[in-house]
Formats: sequence, C-alpha cells, structure tokens
Amino acid sequence: MANIASTSASAGSDLTARALREAVFAGLISLGLFVLFVGLKSDQNIRNELVLNQRWGLLSIFVIVAAVGRFLMVAYVQPAMARRKAAKAEADSVVKEETFFKRHFSKIAIVALIFYPPVILALVGVQGSLKWVDNFGVQILIYVMLAWGLNIVVGLAGLLDLGYVAFYAVGAYSYALLSTYFGLSFWILLPVAGILAAFWGMILGFPVLRLRGDYLAIVTLAFGEIIRLVLINWTEVTKGTFGVSGIAKATLFGIKFDASKDGFAAMMGLSMSSAYYKIFLFYLILALALLTAYVTIRLRRMPIGRAWEALREDEIACRSLGINTVTTKLTAFATGAMFGGFAGAFFAVRQGFVSPESFVFLESAVILAIVVLGGMGSLTGIAIAAAVMIGGTEILRELSFLKAIFGPDFTPELYRMLIFGLAMVVVMVWKPRGFVGSREPTAFLRERKAISGSFTKEGHG
Repeated sequence: MANIASTSASAGSDLTARALREAVFAGLISLGLFVLFVGLKSDQNIRNELVLNQRWGLLSIFVIVAAVGRFLMVAYVQPAMARRKAAKAEADSVVKEETFFKRHFSKIAIVALIFYPPVILALVGVQGSLKWVDNFGVQILIYVMLAWGLNIVVGLAGLLDLGYVAFYAVGAYSYALLSTYFGLSFWILLPVAGILAAFWGMILGFPVLRLRGDYLAIVTLAFGEIIRLVLINWTEVTKGTFGVSGIAKATLFGIKFDASKDGFAAMMGLSMSSAYYKIFLFYLILALALLTAYVTIRLRRMPIGRAWEALREDEIACRSLGINTVTTKLTAFATGAMFGGFAGAFFAVRQGFVSPESFVFLESAVILAIVVLGGMGSLTGIAIAAAVMIGGTEILRELSFLKAIFGPDFTPELYRMLIFGLAMVVVMVWKPRGFVGSREPTAFLRERKAISGSFTKEGHG
C-alpha cells in the first residue's frame, strides 16, 4: 500500500511539474506573439506624428490567461478526458438508451425558434426586440441556411468549394437588380434567384469535372473572385462599389411593412415599428432554412444522395459502380448553389442595399468553417456551429463591461477574428471531426445505427 501511495504521489508531482513547465512555455510564446499588436498600439498625434502607446497591462492579461489555461489543460483537463475516454471504452459493450431530449432535439429546437420572437417581445418590448431578433436570430439563420447549402457540396459530395459566396452574391444581385429595374416582387424573384444561382453552379461545375482536392479548391476560389470583380467593374448594371440601394421590401400577402394606412401596423392596430418587419423576416428565413434541411434530408435518401456520398468516399469506386460522376457533381453544385441564391435574395431584402464588399472571400471561409466545425454531413452539428460562431461574434458587441477592465479605448468586437481563430483551433483539437462526428447511414439493414467518427476520415463528418 505504501508503494502504491508513493507511486501515485510521484506521478502527481511529475504531472504538476510538467504542467508548470508547459505553462511557462505557453506564457513565453504568447508574450512573443502578442507583444507587438497587443502590447503596443500606434496612434497619430495632432502633428500627424506616429506615437506608440504601451499597453503592458493588457499584454500581461493575455500572457497570464495563456499560461493559466495551459496549466489547467495539462494538470486537470487532459487527465480527466483520458479517464473519461477509458471509462467510455469499457462501457462500449453496454447499450445506452437515448434520452428524450437527444431523441427529439430537432423538434424541440424548431419549437423553441418558433416561440423565440414572442418571448423576446414579452421580455424586452417591441423596440428592445430589434437587436435580439435581427442580430441574434435572422443573422444566425442566414448562416445556417448558407452552411446547409454548402454542406450539400462539401459534406455530402465531398467537393471542396471555396467560392460559395459567389452564389450568395448572384442571388442577392438577381433580386436587387430585377426588383429595381422591373419592379418585380420578392415572391416572384425568390425562385428566380435560386434558378439563376443554380445555373451558375452548373457553369462552375463543368470546368472542374476532372479536378479534385486542392485543385478544385483553387478553381472555386478563383470563381468567387471573378464574380466579385465583375460586380465591381460592371458599373453600368451593378453600379460598382456604390452598390444597389433602395431595394424593395418583402410583403406579406401584399401587405407592406410601412407607415401607410394600408401597412401592417395600421391594419393590426399596432404602433409603427420596424420590429414587426424583422419578426416577419425571422419567420421567413426560418422557413427557408427548414426547407433547405428538408430537401437535404430527402435527397440523401434518394439515389442521387447516395451517389453523392459514394463520390465523397471514393470517386474511383463510384465510377466502377457505374455511377455517372458528371451528373452527380453537377447536381451537387447546382443544388447547393440554389440554396445560396435563396439566401442571397433574402439578404438583399433584409439589408435593402447590396455591394461587392458583402461578398468577399472571408464570407466563404466563415461558411466553410461552420460546415467543418459542425461536422460534414451533419445538419444538427452545422446549426450548432453557426449559432456558436455567429452568435459569439455578436455577443462580443454586448460586452461593454470589458472597457472597465481593459480601458475605455478597448473595443471587444475588434478581437472577434482572433477569438474566432483560437476557437477553431481548440474545437479542431478537441473534436477533430466536428461537433457531431457521427452520422446515420441512409441505407441500412434491419436497424439504423450511428456510424462513429473513428470510422471516417478526420474532417469528413
């Protein structure tokens, strides 16, 4: 017994010493990384001279957080995860019954989203609900829909697309230009925007039929940049960098959301507020997102969906089975682009203004990151990743109390990309196959069983 006690004590001391050593290294590395763009800040004085302001307090906070975080990770988190993994391996033989919440998670989430605007209205009032419905509701659902559309191309068909924002732009400009020049309504132009985006998806699909992997990614990236440059330089139609403004709003069965006597607020006997239009847009994008999810689920169970999955796993084996990879790739590009076009048309309606600056490569990178972090092929995981990533960046705007800690000049939203990158690294280390790393097969014998992430490649869901 004494030997066992001494052995465990020595192991604990060795672990603590290792944690302290790695904490010091982490602090030194963070000091080297952050000393220039956190410890020093460049400003201009009244004589236009460059002045360096020292922010050693803010730098020390970054270093301390890195060191303490690494110590806690090595000393406590990693051993706890190792014990949990060992216990899970021992309990694999025991069949666990799914809880009610896990079994009906999607239905519960949909019901919660339906009641979200009324609850927000009751809690913060009409004017106070603008921020929560628009920034935390509509904004997140737009990215959920975009990520679900890209999931068809990347998650199901396995085609790495870095230019998905191009279809987003096609949908937005299709609605903006056609409604401005021809006065067509949103409900007519919504399917038109999807059809035009699908057409451009097929145009992209033809040149890349023989490409795979990195080469496919480069071509799709170039396609996204070509669309953006066309929007900038075709000034006679797109108005270039000035963008298209004054885009018509969507209507509800012909009822406009304005201050006229025939407007929604006057007809319902309500005080005039733009919050009602935002709530209408919330339910509209929710319906479009659910349509995207429904079509994706139905397509996965059809022969074309299984052909996409076969193409993702092994294109050579897919061809040997007699599957036409040409039509399989084209349908994947066209279907994913169509939902991107729907989201683009909605974006134009929501903003009332579109410009090329809204469709830069960073948007494609964010959408792709949501798909990868959520788990390729998993609709639930992608929705969770979108809520965490987009909602997290919006929450940063509300953390005004941090100015009391870091100073009045501290703006939390400026650090959103830094936090965004760190979060991606942490998630990829912790869950390399995304939040939901298992998936259920579309074809099964007698019983449907979830496939563990250990049976798939990292990053493939």
